[in-house]
Parts: sequence; structure tokens; C-alpha cells
Amino acid sequence: MIAELHNKIANGEVKIAALVGEYVARARADTRNIFREVYSDRDIAAQVAVAEAMLAEGKSTALTGIPVAIKDNILFAGHVAGASSKMLEHYTASYDSTAVAQLRAAGAVIIGRTNMDEFAMGSSTENSAYGVTKNPLDEMRVPGGSSGGSAAAVAAHLAVVSLGSDTGGSIRQPAAFCGLVGLLPTYGTVSRHGLIAMASSLDVIGPFTRTVEDAELLYNTIAVQDSFDSTSVARKKEKSILKKKIAVPKGLFDDGADKEVKQKFDTVCGKLLEKGFVIEEIDLSHFVDALAVYYILQPAEVSSNLARLDGVRYGDRMSDKSVLDMYKETRGQLFGKEVRRRILLGTYVLSHGYYDAYYNKAVALRSLIRAELEKAFETYDAIITPTTPTPAFRIGEKAHDPVSMYLSDLYTVPANIAQMPALSVPSGKTTEGLPLGVQFIGPQHGEGTLFVLGKMVEQFPL
Repeated sequence: MIAELHNKIANGEVKIAALVGEYVARARADTRNIFREVYSDRDIAAQVAVAEAMLAEGKSTALTGIPVAIKDNILFAGHVAGASSKMLEHYTASYDSTAVAQLRAAGAVIIGRTNMDEFAMGSSTENSAYGVTKNPLDEMRVPGGSSGGSAAAVAAHLAVVSLGSDTGGSIRQPAAFCGLVGLLPTYGTVSRHGLIAMASSLDVIGPFTRTVEDAELLYNTIAVQDSFDSTSVARKKEKSILKKKIAVPKGLFDDGADKEVKQKFDTVCGKLLEKGFVIEEIDLSHFVDALAVYYILQPAEVSSNLARLDGVRYGDRMSDKSVLDMYKETRGQLFGKEVRRRILLGTYVLSHGYYDAYYNKAVALRSLIRAELEKAFETYDAIITPTTPTPAFRIGEKAHDPVSMYLSDLYTVPANIAQMPALSVPSGKTTEGLPLGVQFIGPQHGEGTLFVLGKMVEQFPL
């Protein structure tokens, strides 16, 4: 889609101002709570002028003039970045995140920031302090989370592509729920500089697109080594020869999955077999442990990262009566229920007497999960799973059952724990017309292989 628009812009068939104006008008008219903010006409006009100058000077890129949306936790200088929380409702970014800087250097036009689960904690966007985003494909259902707004913006044709962040599936799960392509890059290949942190060893910025080709283009734009991020790594050139072998974890459906999810998954595997791939079940004994590890490590890092939001250093302040009252009222009133739940859980697993019993064991198990996957990739190109156990669920259906909500990340979490890339691509629809996704997990720096596999699945009649 980007290539087609680029060609039309380059040959004068489409004017950048008109293209951007069309998307902005739709975004402003939308009533599904997808955007937290569509930027001002003045701001967008300034970006359009830069894009038009690049085109006139022969310096345009494939992204020049392309309307892009960003998640509300990605910093854009001079604009509010609130993480969909009352705590940061008035926080204005003083600098560009590296990902945004790369988009701007390419001439992309950032039209607004999208709704999300507060501080990226959730799988449905129902935890936003500003209300749930409706899935454009069925407005009674959630778009997924935590990057639900970014997924919905692309699915509803309010942006050509968008950026989200993925800590345990927060790009891939909403991509599956909204019928899109979603990429979790290798940890460190996309800088976290300018991303409001939830869990620093898990967070990764990545794209939502309609095609794998567009995901590859966007990834190649934002994936740069960055001196501002101590965890940033240089991309490594991977081997281009496929082994044509794909692994399926044994017991993949033991914890339950929707019948149609399994049917579509089996259909994709069957089509890959027809293409000459070998698909084998393998024993990944620790694969299913990843979710438990995630819900120890992630809250622990949340507890640490959000400690700075106390009414003194960062965030709004609710009381000046005393220091204790300020802490209690600021954090008690400005953090939502899910955020407080995870802070409490994280503080508990880090506390004296429980650190060794929980946190250290989770760290050790994380190493085993990574080693197990690395061993598998000595033989196989990728591991294939459904992206989610179910299609998009109804708004409110799981709101009072946190454990059921957490199970939405059952298949996506292992890649984050192992800091490996994963790609979700559409795998057809249910009989009700709800989109489903299939996920490929690859070795570190194995994005190229994932793109090859994803493009292949795009061509399957599903």
C-alpha cells in the first residue's frame, strides 16, 4: 500500500496535502475513541510542507507524505504524550523519540496519538483512563491491547500505518483482532529512547500495517542503533537460505483455544506443507511457562519504572497537605485500577522474603526459555502458533476477570521473554466475520525470514 501511494505521489497523481487532509478529516470525524488527539491543522501543515519540499528537491523516501499515527506512549516533541493516563494528562514531550525522529526524517506526516491501555497495561484498551476504543470491524468488540488505538486507526483507514509498543503481545494481539500485520522486532533493534517505559527488558516499538511489505519498510526505517538507548543493538545480517522447516510446540492447544482459531491454524500449516515446508511438533517444555514468568518480571519492572510518578518528580499532583498525603492521593487517584494492581504485585515479588522465591526464579526460567528457543532455531526457520487463543471478545466480557484477560497473551509472551522477533499475519476470518491471526516467532535478528514467511501466507486463500 505504501509503495502504491508513493508512486502516485511521485508522479503527481496524488498531492500530499490532499492525501493527508483526507485521513485527518476521517480521523477527526471518527466516533470510536481511536485517537486521543488528532494534531492541529498548523502542526500537520508544517509537516506537509516538509514532505512537499523533500519531494520537490528529489529527496523523498517511500514514507514521504504518508499519514502515520503513533501510540500515546511514544514521544513527539511539543506534543502531549499521556500514556492514556490521568497521571500524565498534561505532560508535553520535550524531545522526539528516536522512532518518531526516523519517521520525520523520512518525511512521514504524524497526524495524531492513539488510545491505549493505561501505561500499556492491558489486552483490550479497556484500561484507558479515557474509555475503550471500539473495534472498527465490530464495534461491540475490543480492538485488543495495549496498542488497540494504533491497530484500530489502520483498520478504520484513519492512518496508512501506525506505531505501537509490544511488551507481551501488545502489537500482535490487536493486529490479529483487527485483521492487520503486526511486528514485534528483535529487542534492541528499535530504540526505546522516547518510549514511556512499562517493563524495560520487554518493551519494543513496532509497526501496524496492512501488508507484510509495509511492515518491512517501516521496520527498516525505525530500526537504527541509537546512542541514547543503552540496550540498543546493531542489526545483524541473517542468512537468507531457508531450511524450510517450521516447528509447532507440543501441547499448543492444551490450555484451550477457540475451535475456529485451531481450524485456521491447521489450514495455514496445510498450505505451508503444500509449499514444500516440513512442519514438526517439538517439545518446548518451558514455552507454556512464559506467561507465568511474564507476570512476575513485568509487574516487577512496572513497580520500579512507575515509582518516579509520585507528584514530585513526574506526573500531576493531587495534594499538598503532607508528603504522605501527596503520595497516597496522587498515586491512588491518578493511576487506574490495573496499574495499581500491577504495581502492588511487582512490589510484592521484589520485597524481602519473596525476591528469591519469585523474582529470581522467574529470571532463571527466562534464561531457560531463551535457551530452549535458540536450540530450536538451530534446526527450524521459525516457530508457528496462532496469535491469540480467541478472536476479538466483546467489550466488558473479560473486564472483571484479570486472569482470563491475561490469557489473551498466551502465545505472544514467549517471544518477548526471549527478546526474539515475531510477526502476526491475518489467517482468515471466523464464520461471524471476525479476523484471526497466525504468528511466526524467529531467532534474534530473524526478521527477514519472518517477512518471507508472512508474504507467503498473505498469498494463501484463507
